[in-house]
Amino acid sequence: MKKVLSAIVATLVAMSFTAVVFAADPAPAAAPTAAAPAAAAPAGDVKKGAKADAKAAKAKAKAEAKEAKAKAKAEKKAAKAKAKADAKVKDAAAPAAAPAPAK
Repeated sequence: MKKVLSAIVATLVAMSFTAVVFAADPAPAAAPTAAAPAAAAPAGDVKKGAKADAKAAKAKAKAEAKEAKAKAKAEKKAAKAKAKADAKVKDAAAPAAAPAPAK
């Protein structure tokens, strides 16, 4: 059961990561109108801007993936600690519930 849940969580994380990556793709620039050719940025500036945007998006996606991985690790650690605490409580309660042997 744990493997199935792990696979589902891993799939969801991967899908959200790809959604972030593809959502960060820059939209194609609209063609400048004939009335304002001087207002259009030179091609070199557009390429530099696009590269900077892509680099920022990649860094953001990497940070989000790292954050998701850390969150999953923390949740796993918390679940393990809870299971250990539950087992400890169960073990402590079991001898108290058993009747004392008669002499």
